[in-house]
Amino acid sequence: MPDDFQIPGFVNSHSHAFQRALRGRIEGGDFWAWRDAMLELAAGVQTDYRSVFAEMRASGYTAVGEFHYLGVEEARAAAEAAGGAGVELVVLYVAYARGGIERFRQSSVADYLRELEGLQDAGIRVGVAPHSVRACPRDWLVELGAYASEHALPLHVHADEQPREIEECLTEHGLRPIELLADCGCLGPHTTVVHATHADGRELDLLGEAGARVCACPTTEANLGDGFLPVERLLHRGIRLCIGSDSNVRIDPLEELRELDGIARRQSGRRDVFGVDDLLAIGSDEGAGSIGIEDWPEVTVNASHPQLRDVAEPLYALVAGCSTDVFR
Repeated sequence: MPDDFQIPGFVNSHSHAFQRALRGRIEGGDFWAWRDAMLELAAGVQTDYRSVFAEMRASGYTAVGEFHYLGVEEARAAAEAAGGAGVELVVLYVAYARGGIERFRQSSVADYLRELEGLQDAGIRVGVAPHSVRACPRDWLVELGAYASEHALPLHVHADEQPREIEECLTEHGLRPIELLADCGCLGPHTTVVHATHADGRELDLLGEAGARVCACPTTEANLGDGFLPVERLLHRGIRLCIGSDSNVRIDPLEELRELDGIARRQSGRRDVFGVDDLLAIGSDEGAGSIGIEDWPEVTVNASHPQLRDVAEPLYALVAGCSTDVFR
């Protein structure tokens, strides 16, 4: 009987835990109709964080960046629940100036920073998270970029997920979203741009020059019809990647990596865009760097599981074809 073995736990760099409650619902014909359903949920949701983080832990995620815009008390509840599930958590506390619903918004950057620092004072690890260029005007982006840099905090932001978002940004600012983030001082090695599915060449150049990461969330991007990340164009520029479960329509790091690999193969017509070690690093080390942690638990792989029976290369089999049932 083969011996069990351990690997670094997977790091979920982008999660909205409350959206787990949307799983299995029919939420409309496109991203914007889905967003309406999400906002309706968010207006009254009380999240069962314990069950969501327990599902993450059972699936092999041992750390998570919770991109959180439901308020301070819910952030505290998320931190407590993650600790109980054995998941290292960083609250990527969201700055939200406009749009959305009232529950999401702060009246000023100063109010936002008071809430962020209050979570830090309670012993909760945090990152700065302007929700998007839709939710944060230029002056907010400038202040938040400077604060994150000064305090050596991760900065996470949605950008270039949908064409309409880009059109609106061009109309307001004359710049595409990632160009605006660069102009406002929000790009750097501490920055993770979530999605970037519709980023153009100039925006990708800016990410590469800044040393920023992109968080791919392939199962959510597929579910929402967001599009395909231009994987080889990122790799060509040396842009680092990490993964996230995002809306939690699936909680499965192996599936995220498999989808990412599959997108790269389809786009390139090649099977060797990623090696196994590359994918595992994207799922673990790069995610840890994205949310600013250095230590997180390992996961144990059940080498006797039927899915790993008679395989020559267990790690390759893990990424290529296993479900999370192989984790003890």
